[in-house]
Amino acid sequence: MGGTIRMIGIDIGGKVRADVLRTVIIILMALLVIRLFQLQLFHREEYGKQSEQNSVRPVVQIPIRGYIYDRHGELLVDNHPSYSVVIIPNDFDMRNVSTVAKVLGIDTSSIKEKIENGRRRSRFAPVKVARDVNFETIARIEELHSSLPGVSYEVEVKRVYPDSLRGSHLFGYLKEISEAQLLQYGSYYEPGDVIGYTGIEEAYETYLRGEKGYRFYSVNSLGQTVGAYDNGLRDIPPREGSDLFLSIDVSLQELAEKLLQGRRGAIVAMDPQNGEILALASAPDYDPGIFSGATPPSLWRSLTQDESRPLFNRATLGTYPPGSTFKMVLALAALQDHLIDPNKKIFCPGEFRFGNRVFKDHGAHGWVNLTEAIEKSCNVYFYQLALKVGLDRLNKFGQLVGFGQPTGIDVGEEKSGILPSEQLFDRLYGKGKWTKGFLVSLGIGQGEISVTPVQMAVYASILANGGTYVQPHVVLFIRDKVSKKLIPLSPRYKKLPIAPEALSVVREGMRLVVSGPGGTGHAAAVRGIEIAGKTGTAQNPHGKDHAWFVGFAPFDNPKIAVAVIIENAGFGGAQAAPLAGALIEQYLKRGAQPVQYDAVVRSATQVPATNGNSPVRDTNVAQFSPLSNLLQENPVTTRKSH
Repeated sequence: MGGTIRMIGIDIGGKVRADVLRTVIIILMALLVIRLFQLQLFHREEYGKQSEQNSVRPVVQIPIRGYIYDRHGELLVDNHPSYSVVIIPNDFDMRNVSTVAKVLGIDTSSIKEKIENGRRRSRFAPVKVARDVNFETIARIEELHSSLPGVSYEVEVKRVYPDSLRGSHLFGYLKEISEAQLLQYGSYYEPGDVIGYTGIEEAYETYLRGEKGYRFYSVNSLGQTVGAYDNGLRDIPPREGSDLFLSIDVSLQELAEKLLQGRRGAIVAMDPQNGEILALASAPDYDPGIFSGATPPSLWRSLTQDESRPLFNRATLGTYPPGSTFKMVLALAALQDHLIDPNKKIFCPGEFRFGNRVFKDHGAHGWVNLTEAIEKSCNVYFYQLALKVGLDRLNKFGQLVGFGQPTGIDVGEEKSGILPSEQLFDRLYGKGKWTKGFLVSLGIGQGEISVTPVQMAVYASILANGGTYVQPHVVLFIRDKVSKKLIPLSPRYKKLPIAPEALSVVREGMRLVVSGPGGTGHAAAVRGIEIAGKTGTAQNPHGKDHAWFVGFAPFDNPKIAVAVIIENAGFGGAQAAPLAGALIEQYLKRGAQPVQYDAVVRSATQVPATNGNSPVRDTNVAQFSPLSNLLQENPVTTRKSH
């Protein structure tokens, strides 16, 4: 009886446990079915894409970088094909590193480092291990294709420059992107990509680079490519970069570079009516072609360690005391506020005594008025004038003509220079610890003041065009490859509050500098062209004086303004003035031609249609312009270049 009861209990207990287990299984199955239903119905698209991505490998297609033309449509910067060897980390057997290194002629550690860095980002993305390799190397890679899985090559483009000029500080150069830049510029760039580092290439990088395309390939479970995905129908073609048309006059740029050969300095020439840069040269320079493709580390070190600093753009980054070229600022300030009678003469004995100091002149000029003081560059006259003008007024007029602030020129970096002020003197010498004696040297552009050559070209343009500040710029148009539209860049203009009578007096003094009997700039004279200018000899505590010349021509209808600085060359009238005269003669006697719009437009219509599918952009001109450092004061008017 007891045994029977126990058997019945066991049967009942087993049945309960079986029912519980069956119930649990049914619930789990129901949950799985519900989850499967959710995945299929509600998350199909999301997880479908993820699954598709696991079986599809995108391969980047690098776009053709935009071309660069001169003001008449002549090609200045071209593109040629270049080969890069790439390795896909997932497919590559690291035991083959030494073989690849031998074929490429580079060390194994470099290849390993690049592969590991690439693997951390994506083990399926190609890693560039060598750029700009020759065709023989590519042929060898192809021969070893079966024994070197994961190793392939890509066709890219490299920059090609004209033989007649360098334009190194103007065009700038491309360089492989750094780790810091990868973080700075976001997701567009990948390791091994090139990016504009300096000059126009940097300033207009987002327009020149274009948009990457993608080819999609199907891969198996081992990550091996098995063919084009969906017969290539999903591929995204690259979009070519936009072209740039510059304001540069090729023949003038060539001459500027030749004139600077064997010298250290810079030349900036611009149209004073519209701010178009006609020539911009810095010396010493370098061959930009050495950065086109792979640059050997030894060559890069030699450039960066060269004490003559060939990579340094003296036209926009070099800062120098303006010397006597600053005298026109003092003259304008004094005339504007009626502090002097321009016809009143003072006596110059060859020196000026202030307190217990004696300030020298380069000669005894006798009795001179303002125009004669500019003509002969009489220091004594301007020593005294600086004391009358005072620091605040000097600072105000210096700012008015653009000193102490960047011009906003579109060739990359530039420096602001130094314009003296009470705040600067208080910081340097202590509040109340400096005297008017500090102003005397400022009268001849010495002391706590420095300017860049491009600022001086703008300064000369203001004096040339009757007192209008116009922003200097190198790019005239951006040509969109998809719409084939020419998008003009419009600089800012500002009419400065300078009395025409004051400008007239100063301009007459500058005319006499070149053509007057006592002028210091006779070496800039050109037969048949009336030139106005000013020489400057800026003292340099580290060596010989720097030579300056700023000027414009023709006097009555200026079409060119120039600024020339030659480092450690001595007297500006002997060293810088002849170079300025040669530039003016070349430009005006050859015929100062405006932009040949018809030729540019014809060139635009000859661009072959790209495969891009982006819509035509009708974008406001200002949005395309990198000229962001514009004048904020009113009234400001905007005109198109002409």
